[in-house]
Formats: sequence, structure tokens, C-alpha cells
Amino acid sequence: MALKKKPVTGMKDISPREMEIRDYVEGVIKDTYRAYGFTPIETPCMESIENLSSRQGGENEKLIFKVLKRGEKLNVAEATTPEEIVDMGLRYDLTVPLVRYYSNHANDLPKPFKALQTGNVWRADRPQKGRYRQFRQCDIDIIGEPTNMAETELILATTETLGKLDFSGFEVRINDRRMLKAMALWAGFKEEDLDGVFIILDKMDKIGEEGVSEELVKFGYSKETADKYLSLFAGLKDKDSIADCVGFLSKELSDQLCDDAALNLSQIAVSVEAAKRADFKLVFDPTLVRGMSYYTGTIFEIAMPQYGGSCGGGGRYDAMVAGFTGQQVPACGFSIGFERIIMLLMDNDFKVPGTSAKKAYLVEKNYPTEKLADVFKQAAAEREEGVSVLVVPMNKNKKFQKEQLKEQGYEDFQEFFNN
Repeated sequence: MALKKKPVTGMKDISPREMEIRDYVEGVIKDTYRAYGFTPIETPCMESIENLSSRQGGENEKLIFKVLKRGEKLNVAEATTPEEIVDMGLRYDLTVPLVRYYSNHANDLPKPFKALQTGNVWRADRPQKGRYRQFRQCDIDIIGEPTNMAETELILATTETLGKLDFSGFEVRINDRRMLKAMALWAGFKEEDLDGVFIILDKMDKIGEEGVSEELVKFGYSKETADKYLSLFAGLKDKDSIADCVGFLSKELSDQLCDDAALNLSQIAVSVEAAKRADFKLVFDPTLVRGMSYYTGTIFEIAMPQYGGSCGGGGRYDAMVAGFTGQQVPACGFSIGFERIIMLLMDNDFKVPGTSAKKAYLVEKNYPTEKLADVFKQAAAEREEGVSVLVVPMNKNKKFQKEQLKEQGYEDFQEFFNN
């Protein structure tokens, strides 16, 4: 039976051209984040299945690639549930591994701890353009900072990175899980039903207000409750600024909304607007939910008109560390949409700036050994001058060979003939 040449479904091979762009983008991301004081760490690609299945990862917990136990521990014949034959899984994001890392090393880490982590993650999702089962994430997180200085720094660092990659005119949408909860409780939804209500609300951009109303009724609530809920969103439509939106909701939700949630968003908006270095708009989005159930406060998401979807997001998750240590530690993070950014740059035929000149030495077959040593010596000297030099045998079809090399970025050629 012939071996399969194509990668498995949902994963892909990466060409030299794309790899060059990926290396450049990741370099820009890391350099920018380091300038903000974030420290690189690395965690394993696998985590204990208990950590990944802790009911904090939302829908992603249904997409875990699980790893079977090994050797004598793997007893398939006597197992009655899948959990009995699984002990690990491939990580579906970088947040759970980070929190485990922090919990294990907290005594040796600065406070607050500003972490930078890049790496592949895996989800058994349905593949589509820009969405794979293996993809790279680039995260920054601040653990141990209770104030909105954390949110402000995360937003500024991420947007500055996008600006350096020539993205402009995008939006950072912001909300607060406490605001979401207050709006739903004010309308009459029960607290135990809020996750279901938010799942429906998250569809607003696809099915519209009428669709949301119909689904809320199907969910078991009256049309009056749905209408009351949607009246809040209608009241926000003519509000131009985050301050106006927060002021409106603070007045309407005075019995349900804590003052901290409203003040939090207003302060973040003022700080970000004063210090931002990229061309983007910070907007309040009352329909922003974010799928991860571990979020406890501020949530945010990047929307790019070029893509028509999200290109990154994050939020505050103050309760997650307690699951490992029993102690409440504030935490907040932002994940940039690395794969979608690469897709946009590839679609726009992005050229990596400042790359060194690329030169190819084409050496004729049977070129004398003593002269070949001089060729390698010459190549070494040019590399010291900053030139990228490729030394390859000359093909019979030299014209086609040069055309291929030009597609790889080689612009200068030197030929060495056996004469």
C-alpha cells in the first residue's frame, strides 16, 4: 500500500515563502511584546486531561485531541468510559498551560508576571479557510495585576504589533462579562440560564435582533422578556463613545451592575486613546461574549474589515489560578490571530521588508575540486557582507532553474563553468 503524500485533514505543509513571512511576523510580535516587558516562556504541547477538561475552556473542551494511556495502563478491554483509557491531551490553547506553569513556579516569578508564549495548539474542529486543526498562537498575559493597567497594556501592545505589520483601520471591541450578566438579569433571565442566553446573543451579527428574539423564545422565555433585553441594545445604537454607552447602561442597570464594571471600561478607553500608536478604534460591543467560560471581567476582540471576522481576542480570567492553587490570583491575557494574519498577508502578496540580497552560485557539473573550494570560500566572504548565498549544481535546463530560483527571491546569479 502506497504511503499518503498529503498531510492529515485540517493540517498543512508550509512553503518556504510562507515560512519566511511567518518567521518575520513572529519576530515582530516577540520584539514588540518584549519592549513592553513581557518575558518568553515555553510549555509542553500536552497537558493532563484533567486540566484540559476542567470546564473552563467552553466549547473547545469538546475538540480535544486525547492521548491514550500507554503500556500496561492502557486496558481497553475493561474500560467502560473513554476517560478510563485517556490521561493526556494536546493543548487547545496556551492559557491553561500558562496558568499551570504559573501555579507551579509562582514563588520564583516576579509579581505581576508578564508572560509571552508562542506555540502550536490543536483542536478537532471542522477545517475551513483560515481555520486549521493545528495552528499557532501568540499570547501575552499578565498574572497578578488586579487593576485595568493590565487590560490597557495588553491592548496597546497587541495593536502596536498589528500597526507594525501595516494593518490599520481595524477595531478593538470591548465588553465586560459583568456587564453582560447585569443586562441579562435586568431583562428577567435566570442566572442558571445565562450561558445559554449568551450563546444566542453571540449570534447577533449572523441572525440579527429578530433572530435572537426568536431563539430566546424557543429557549423558554417570553417575547416580553426578549423584547426587554433587546431594548437595551436599541438604546445603545445612538451612543457614539464608550463613555456614553457605559453611562446609559449604568443608569438602566443601577440595581444589577456594580460600579467597578462601568468605571473599568471608561478608564481603559481613556488610557488606550491617549497612548495608542496604531490606527484603530476602540468600541464598546454589548454583543461581545467570547466563548471561553473562564473569563470573569473585561473581554476584547480584534475585528478586521479585510478579513470579515475576528483576528485575536482575550480578556480577564481572575478565577483560573485558584483551580490549581486554591488561591485567587488576578489574570488577563490577549491572543493575536497569528494564522489569520498570515493568511491576509499571503493574500496581499506581502513582501518581508529589509531582507538581505539573495544570490545563487550555479556550478557546472564536474567542476574541479580545487576550484570548488574557492567557490565555497567566495560564498563565505559574501555571507559575511550580509548577502544570502546559495551554492547549487547547475542544471541542464539552466533557464528553468533560474526561473525557479527567482520565484524564491534570488535576483543575482553567478555561474562557474568547467573550463
